[in-house]
Parts: sequence; structure tokens; C-alpha cells
Amino acid sequence: MSNMNFMEKLLDGVAVEWKALGEVLVRTKGTKITAGQMKQLHKDGAPLKVFAGGRTVAFVNYEDIPAKDVNREPSVIVKSRGVIEFEYYDKPFTHKNEMWSYHSNKNEISIKYIYHFLKLNEPHFQNIGSKMQMPQIATPVTDKFPIPIPCPDNPEKSLAIQAEIVRILDTFTELTAELTAELTAELTARKKQYNYYRDQLLSFEEGEVDHLPMGQEGVGEFIRGGGLQKKDFTETGVGCIHYGQIYTHYGTYADKTKTCVSKEFAKKARKAKSGDLVIATTSENDEDVCKTVAWLGGEEIAVSNDACIYRHNLNPKYVSYFFQTEQFQKQKRQYITGAKVRRVNADNLAKILIPIPSQEEQARIVSILDKFETLTTSISDGLPREIALRQKQYEYYRDLLLSFPKPEEAAA
Repeated sequence: MSNMNFMEKLLDGVAVEWKALGEVLVRTKGTKITAGQMKQLHKDGAPLKVFAGGRTVAFVNYEDIPAKDVNREPSVIVKSRGVIEFEYYDKPFTHKNEMWSYHSNKNEISIKYIYHFLKLNEPHFQNIGSKMQMPQIATPVTDKFPIPIPCPDNPEKSLAIQAEIVRILDTFTELTAELTAELTAELTARKKQYNYYRDQLLSFEEGEVDHLPMGQEGVGEFIRGGGLQKKDFTETGVGCIHYGQIYTHYGTYADKTKTCVSKEFAKKARKAKSGDLVIATTSENDEDVCKTVAWLGGEEIAVSNDACIYRHNLNPKYVSYFFQTEQFQKQKRQYITGAKVRRVNADNLAKILIPIPSQEEQARIVSILDKFETLTTSISDGLPREIALRQKQYEYYRDLLLSFPKPEEAAA
């Protein structure tokens, strides 16, 4: 069914009138609350939501805000600075005074319908705001923006048409939320199950296998990374791993690098060989410090400062999985130093005990954990993909439902 045929069927031949947003809705000002006051007054579970732009919000009690600044009507909130966007909210709220909001005091206007139309046109407002030094828009920009009102001479029918559009679009929004919650719960359960089996597989009864210091001769050695900084990256050349990439890009193992350095630079760099582990030895938090990736590529790669290389005679994936266990984390914590930047040095890593079963047993454990990781990764990758698909469906029907002919189009 074509766009116009769908709309013609929904409108059933009725007229559409375009009116300025400020004519059909009531604009509400905000409150003079500061960021410091928001932080001070915030109480989890308090009934009044305070918006400050972006995702910054606080929940406060009613007596914390002047009564005249509290809005109890379902409204569209205009986030007018920074990231320019619209949000619908139907519980008591207020917002900082550089923002504003709209609500309806007419029975023939659905505020949720207006919200969906404004979301459709969000790029228009963002484009206007982008011309300022800090992206922002002023109240006339939204007050004068034209809004299509179907069947303006019959308020009851107009509201019914608006309600049907809202119903369809809300259904897609709810389906997306349900799918997100379902996939997130599945991912959480799989990760919990994966962590449990990983810890079990790498735990051995006393005397069952040797637990030896990781830096003991014949087990392995830690080699500090060197010299590599982000400014040294090149488009081609010798592969390299910067310690920051271990947090953001790499998983348990890798055979390709995200970045390279020149061959000249690589000659003087500290390099990891195939089978080595690359370990980030600094982080802003205790959980991430010592995150590691096993390098399985065929070529040597350069390794940055704030990372070290572990060269060993074990199964590289086995060692990388060991770094993820609570057994390793518990030992690691006693060696963490630093205040703002948390650090574990190579000498202390060498003291950590690792269980060393036979090569056959290491390979068996790796085979099992690889399957769990593949499943978990599949769900992790699928979550944003499925959400994006649902969002595209919503946007398609939103465009279809809210593509009313402009007056000049109707005349043509």
C-alpha cells in the first residue's frame, strides 16, 4: 500500500490544517534549580523528576521546588541545548529554566501525537541548533513550527485519528522495549552461566594439579611494553596493540590488530609473539585492571606502555580465560596500587599462582569455554542489531503515518 493510500484510508477524505505549535499547545517554563542543587536534593524514589538536558535528571520532593514550577500535565519536554531532542513524560516534573515544555489544554489535541511528530522532525531542529557555537534552539523555533491537525472541524474525529496513529507507534515502541528487556535478561543469564562454568573449569582440587607462580622459570615471564603512543599509529605497517584498546576493542583473544605502526617504529618497539598475552596493567577501576587478550596472529606486534607481555609455555587461550576468573581476580586485588589510576606491575603479576593441568586438559577447557563465549558474543551482538531493526520499523511507520500533505502539495 502506498504512502498516500494509507493516509487517505486513515483520514477518510477529511481535511488537514497546519497550525503553529505555539497556537495549539501551552508552553511551560522551567525552574531555577542549579546542577549543584539537583545533586544535593536528589533522593532515590522521590516523586518529582527534574530534567537538566541529555540524560541528566534528579528526583526530588515537591517541597524542594516552587509549586508554580511543577508541571502535572502529560508533556513534551524540549531539550534545547547540547543534544537537541524531545521527550514525552506523563508524571509530575520540572526542568531547568533554559529548557521548556508543552502540554495540551484542548480535548482535540493529543500531546502524544504531537510528540511523535516532533520526534520525526528532530533532525530539523538539530540542524538549526548546529549553527550555534553550542548547539541550541530558542522558543520561537518550536512555537512557530507547523503541526498537522487532521479533521480540525470535527474535534472528536480528529482526536480519534490522532489516537490511532499514537496507538500504532506506541505499539512499536513497546515491542522494542519488550524485546530489549528479553534479550538483556537472556544475555545476563548466559553471562552468569558462562562465568560460573569458567570458574568451575579452572578450579582444581588440592593436589590435583600444580599451582605455580606465573613468573616462575619454565612457566612464563612478564615483559614490559614500551614507547608506543596513539600518535604513532599508521594506516599500514606492523600491527600494534595499545593498552586502551584492550578495554574497548579486544575480547579474550585476537589474530588481527585494530591499528598499525611503521616498520621503522616497530624495530625499536617491544613486541608480542604469537601465543603471548598482552595485559593492560593500568585502569581507572579495579575490575578492569589486568584485562588481557591472547595474541594468536602469525606476526609479531608492537605493545604500548601501561601494558605488559606474558610469554609462557601454556595454552594461550587457557591463560587468557584464567585472567577472567575470580581465582585470578582475588589474587590480583592484593597487588593493586594507585589512587586515581589503578595499577598492577609486572613483578607482582609474576607472583600470582596459576593452575597448570596437562596440555590436553587445557585444550579441553578452552574448547568448552570457546563455545560459551561464542554464544554470549552472539547474543551481545544480536541485541543492538535487533533493537536497530525494531527502531527502523518504528521510523518507517512513523514516517508513513505522519506524512501529511502540506498546503502547497494539496493545492498541486
